[in-house]
Amino acid sequence: MQATQLLLEEPIRLASILEPSSPTAFSALTKIIGTLGPQSRDVETIEALLKAGMSVARFDFSWGNDAYHQETLENLKKAVRNTRRLCAVMLDTIGPELCVLNKEEHVIELQEGATVVLTADETRGASAEVLPLNYDGLASAVTKGDTIFLGQYLFTGSETTSVWLEVVETQGKDVVCTVKNTATLTGSLFTAHMSQVRIELPTLSEADLKTMATWGVKNQIDFVSLSYTRHPDDVRACREYLDKLGDLRQTQIFAKIENYEGLAHFDEILEEADGIILSRGNLGIDLPPEKVFLFQKVALQKCNAAGKASIVTRVVDSMVDSPRPTRAEATDVANAVLDGTDGIMLGAETLRGLYPVETITTIRKICAEAEKVFNQAVYFKRTIKAVREPMQHLESIASSAVRAASKVRASVIVVFTSSGRCARLIAKYRPTMPVLCVVIPRLTTNHLKWSFTGAFQARQCLAVRGLFPMLADPRHSSDSASTTNESILKVALDHGKAAGIVKAHDRIVVCQKVGDSSVVKIIELD
Repeated sequence: MQATQLLLEEPIRLASILEPSSPTAFSALTKIIGTLGPQSRDVETIEALLKAGMSVARFDFSWGNDAYHQETLENLKKAVRNTRRLCAVMLDTIGPELCVLNKEEHVIELQEGATVVLTADETRGASAEVLPLNYDGLASAVTKGDTIFLGQYLFTGSETTSVWLEVVETQGKDVVCTVKNTATLTGSLFTAHMSQVRIELPTLSEADLKTMATWGVKNQIDFVSLSYTRHPDDVRACREYLDKLGDLRQTQIFAKIENYEGLAHFDEILEEADGIILSRGNLGIDLPPEKVFLFQKVALQKCNAAGKASIVTRVVDSMVDSPRPTRAEATDVANAVLDGTDGIMLGAETLRGLYPVETITTIRKICAEAEKVFNQAVYFKRTIKAVREPMQHLESIASSAVRAASKVRASVIVVFTSSGRCARLIAKYRPTMPVLCVVIPRLTTNHLKWSFTGAFQARQCLAVRGLFPMLADPRHSSDSASTTNESILKVALDHGKAAGIVKAHDRIVVCQKVGDSSVVKIIELD
């Protein structure tokens, strides 16, 4: 597989680089997913995160209990009401994650060249000589020379809170390792990851199933981030389980690709999942460092061609304890945007980092700058060329809407949708202008009760590049009479004016269904 070139618009005036960034009334098209935790769970901080550009809040259940996350979520709801900014909710599963247990929370100093034993005996206390693991099959899974990484946030090559171990031998269920770098481990849990070693644990743990059936159902979660997705069957199993949980049948599944096995089955996983998360932290362990960029480019290209959301992680690790990213990190974020990513996910940077608001603000500014020079014309031609002919009706309409908006230099595209599919297809062609998605609820029944769908679909647009949703009056259907649609359109345009993206004499492209026909029309405002 060959990587694509950066979609950079040419030529770029060098003088423009010296000009200060011009502030925009609207946030960047690229979405930002922030993980809420100790440094970002109070109402005031969450309000600041929403104003800075966060559109999806991630709840990582690999730590903390349901009550802790529920309190954080209630604060998020208050912040949403106070700021009047929509925010979707993502539940991140634990999956087959291995952890070292440090029940006494001792500070463990590991010295380069020393020997440490990983044991399955969880009754033993953690120390610099012995580290108890919550998995008794490790000795049978590894061989001499295998690499094992331990730490609060895994190994990046520069952290002193993560350690790289090399397997020397196995003794029964114990694994004897050599410490390859000096590190200090603190806290009650350290994550463990074995490079290219299969762990015989289910992708959905019992704790994950319970969390989705209780916390997930109670809070009507919009996304499940399926950790350590290794096979398309993992996505199917998760979908079957969600289908049994009432309204969660509408929840979207984002497969998290973070090991060699998931990479090997990427195409099949992409076909089953609603979106893909490129977990570059763990991928950087399973893959040689020089291969990570290649996987990112190929994976994003495949996601773009399929019209499915793609999220990139681990971009500004240094901002955990610094108010500014490194130059390399800033460039990395911009390159992800130019590669076509839908969103950037922040983990420790907002979870436990000292500068969560500054991090999101910085990411938004970098994304906005990269979007200004994104070569949409080249991207559009490449995407059209990859679509099989004859083109499906809805895709034809979506691509026509983007082409028209580009030709007339529209300030915004307005799309009427019920399922969100047409809006996602429009986003697939990466228009340079925002897409206002007017989601019109549908009345459905499970033969026991009637209910409206639409809220899930509206919030799920918040993970797709360029889409900004609105939920319409449920008394109107998506194929209403022209006069009804005109009144809804007026509300949408008023929203655009208030947001600063629509002004007098602008041209607007509208994509809607009238009767049995799908229509793309151009409107010039008075």
